[in-house]
Amino acid sequence: MKKSFLTLIALAFFLPVISQQPLKVGVAGLSHDHALGLMHQYKDGKVILQGIAEADTALCGRYKRRFQLPDSIFYPSLDVMLQKIHPEAVLAYNPVYQHIDVVEICAPKGISVMVEKPLATTVAQANRMAELARKYHIQLLTNYETTWYPSNQQLYTMVKSQSIGDVRKMVVHDGHEGPKEIGCSNDFLQWLTDPVKNGGGAITDFGCYGANLMTWLMNGQAPVAVTAITHHIKPDIYPKVDDDATIVLDYPRATGIIEASWNWPFSIKDWEVFGKTGYLHALNPNTLHQRLKSSYDPVTLQQPTYTDNLQYLSDVLRGKVQPANDLSSLENNLIVVRILEAAKRSAKEGKRVAL
Repeated sequence: MKKSFLTLIALAFFLPVISQQPLKVGVAGLSHDHALGLMHQYKDGKVILQGIAEADTALCGRYKRRFQLPDSIFYPSLDVMLQKIHPEAVLAYNPVYQHIDVVEICAPKGISVMVEKPLATTVAQANRMAELARKYHIQLLTNYETTWYPSNQQLYTMVKSQSIGDVRKMVVHDGHEGPKEIGCSNDFLQWLTDPVKNGGGAITDFGCYGANLMTWLMNGQAPVAVTAITHHIKPDIYPKVDDDATIVLDYPRATGIIEASWNWPFSIKDWEVFGKTGYLHALNPNTLHQRLKSSYDPVTLQQPTYTDNLQYLSDVLRGKVQPANDLSSLENNLIVVRILEAAKRSAKEGKRVAL
């Protein structure tokens, strides 16, 4: 019987990871700097790279030299690559607005896809991608760094066990000094700071994290309405997009606040949840605190079932886990894109946008 992600977390905290053959994957694009993480997973033997589709020969050359990759696995396009190899899945590290192109090519071939966050730049794109995934019975998943934080996983489990009562307010802070300031590559910056290719600036880049986590905690329920404001604090560095955003999600009995920024003094990815009887704060990947009326204590974290996207993806593809409303699931991330599109509209029009 297939189990949900929550069931696996609750039942399998201490189960050892069963060794199995690493996934055989194809890669669509290298311009997203998160591809560097995949390369380290490759060097650690966690994944088999059957092919990499990237048209930029200079970018390919840099990856070949840095990670000692053979010429034989590089292809000029995804179409050409999939004529030569048959991967278990394709991982997309290209601009967000091109995620739909990856699904258009992979879905009819029955090849599942995992994209880097967010799923798409527009609701129209996301709906088309979902249509293709369902028609051709493939998995379409989205990868977020924060999905694999032990602190976030434990916070979720504790909330579901009613350790702080019913949720009343959620606050997610996600941001850093700015992508240029922290040294993102020019290949990445070229589209990350483009309103079409990325769908926005900080509102998209970091707003998606909070929308993802809150949709998860709210059991896949979309907010009733979205209100957002954006700022353009550094137009000389980011002339085309916002660099700071605040998004308010209105639920029937709770409120979510997402603070996304390219203007902070250092990197912050934390999550606060206020319940009827207490408060939980996932301060960073490995730190969780709980405050009740008369106590404030650190929480000892248990080992989560999944610590990165590859083992999770492998188990989904091999039928060991059903995504349901998981952080990576299609259902969750369709709502995320709806939230982001409503937030951009709200910021532009200066009004609350009903969903």
